[in-house]
Amino acid sequence: MNSTSPDEKGLVIRPAPFLRQRDDLPYLCRCPSATDIIVSNAIPHSYSVGIDPDDIDFMGHVNNASYLKWVQNAVLDHWRALAPAEAVAEHLWVALKHEITYRKPTFLNDEVIATVLLEKVQGARAFYETVIRRGEDVLAEVKSSWCCIDATTLRPARLAREVIQHFFASDGDPA
Repeated sequence: MNSTSPDEKGLVIRPAPFLRQRDDLPYLCRCPSATDIIVSNAIPHSYSVGIDPDDIDFMGHVNNASYLKWVQNAVLDHWRALAPAEAVAEHLWVALKHEITYRKPTFLNDEVIATVLLEKVQGARAFYETVIRRGEDVLAEVKSSWCCIDATTLRPARLAREVIQHFFASDGDPA
């Protein structure tokens, strides 16, 4: 397998030595010998969003800050739902960055679903896309990056390939 061909799980692995030189990454997630794992067959995870009266702002719709709370809850629920119990117990996640594109307002009685997709894992970092919907209407799209932390040492931790594979369908598996 060359460095750009997917393996049997659809994982593409390529060295990322450029991370050693980068100063723009937060200290916690600098990884001296990082590896990119880019996946095209990620398993989507649906998370039902509960809207509280406290989420509503002076304009009568959900305040923008609530979307961050929803994304955090959805991503962590994705992790707990798909990762092995041992990995969940041994790792924590810290949000590094969120980029939100708001499409439509959300209201108190809306039934909202956040669909989470793990786009890639790079060293101790994971990159997610979360789409927040009310029925067929896209309310917001969120790109976020997270750093995996060892629960004991509180230092950045890479996930084992066997753990990462739980988030992706192999050929023939339904997504």
